[in-house]
Amino acid sequence: MAEQRVDDWRPDVLGEGFEQLTLPLGSDDEGEVVATLVRHRSRPAPWWAWPWKAQPGGAASGTDVLYVHGWNDYFFNRELAEFWSDAGARFFALDLRKYGRSLRPGQTPGYVTDLATYDADIEAALEAMGRGPTDVAAASARPLILLGHSTGGLTLSLWAARNPGRAAALVLNSPWLEFQLSRVGREALAPVIGWGARMNPMRPLPSVDLGFYARSIAKEQDGEWEYSHEWRPDRGFTMHPAWLTAILAGHATVAAGIDVGAPVLTLLSARSTLQPRWDDAMLTTDIVLVVDDIAERVLRLGPTVSLSRIDGALHDVFLSRQPARTAAYAAITQWLRGYAPTPTR
Repeated sequence: MAEQRVDDWRPDVLGEGFEQLTLPLGSDDEGEVVATLVRHRSRPAPWWAWPWKAQPGGAASGTDVLYVHGWNDYFFNRELAEFWSDAGARFFALDLRKYGRSLRPGQTPGYVTDLATYDADIEAALEAMGRGPTDVAAASARPLILLGHSTGGLTLSLWAARNPGRAAALVLNSPWLEFQLSRVGREALAPVIGWGARMNPMRPLPSVDLGFYARSIAKEQDGEWEYSHEWRPDRGFTMHPAWLTAILAGHATVAAGIDVGAPVLTLLSARSTLQPRWDDAMLTTDIVLVVDDIAERVLRLGPTVSLSRIDGALHDVFLSRQPARTAAYAAITQWLRGYAPTPTR
């Protein structure tokens, strides 16, 4: 299927330059299920760019980029979209089912029992981008770069391994590839959580989010970013045993080794700060993941992996202070110069 009709797209909450498209996914026991695709419309060339004068291509020229967010999250980073558009890519972001723009009244935010459930969301997005099963020529002409943050990085890595050849490159932003208690802790916890999932899959689990991460990014606190606190609560969505079982199963799959079938660049903070009391170090470190464990797990994604440790970066590297963001964008640009897929002309 070719990219959907122009009149199916409507203005997005991010304002000028952004549009959204609702992707119907059927229904479940909580009602209508949808995903939402957001696209960035590239800025027109400046008036002084003569049409007959060749313009230099960006580092991602001729590619499509699909971004997938993490847990307790949705897409709101205009700067990230503009970076990829300026690099020559068509940028799209996907709010998965029951997150952000896709969350409907009465639904349990972020709840799935198998990360493979998101295959339907991803396929619907790719079809809307003109990359569906019948768009072989169009898809091959524009290589696909997958861009995932945290749980989105885990989800996209698993999807790529199940769908070899579909993605030409992966860029992962602090992907949640291993549990915070390490492999030993995960393997000890998994049977307990699995038992809980069978007995009461929707039982609320104790919250471990003390609001420190929101404090580090929210503009009205110590951060720089404006976003919906309804779609991204300060203390996170409620977690449930069945959902956590799905996450642990994904971690176990990665630990056993997968092949995403494409070069991978992973961006991580230089260090972690995990503690129950606020510390100003939380403004410049990852306070969600043990980054050294994630750096080790990255090696399980395939034969061609690169790692960039960004000093001063937060868990979401692209929400860090400007110096860290600048370093992250520079790392991507440098990596693309060596590994960027080449469009078929």
